[in-house]
Amino acid sequence: MYVQGYVIPVPADKKDAYRETAEMFWPKAQAAGAIEQVEAWEADVPDGKLTDFRKAVAGTGDEKIVFSWVTWPDRASADKFNEQMMNDPDFADMDMPFDGKRMIWGGFDPIVERRR
Repeated sequence: MYVQGYVIPVPADKKDAYRETAEMFWPKAQAAGAIEQVEAWEADVPDGKLTDFRKAVAGTGDEKIVFSWVTWPDRASADKFNEQMMNDPDFADMDMPFDGKRMIWGGFDPIVERRR
């Protein structure tokens, strides 16, 4: 398994637009092999003394933090989809409801995995 994680500052009044964007993403990712997509809207994101989610993405007072991840069977599947996404006109023409320059993301290999 391979996990891609994201932290994104989204204007609070763009929650519905963000949800629509995330919902449009899933069928394409699923068709490319994605196992799971989770989009989580800020509920309890405290300010830290040294660092925190908001500081990591230069979030402002009128933005909420989204913590998101997509799981893939392997990195090759994720990389292939990312390349397809860059050439997909649906994504190219999309009016993103957030500042993508402040999104942080990365890919991770799980080292512990537990489920109920």
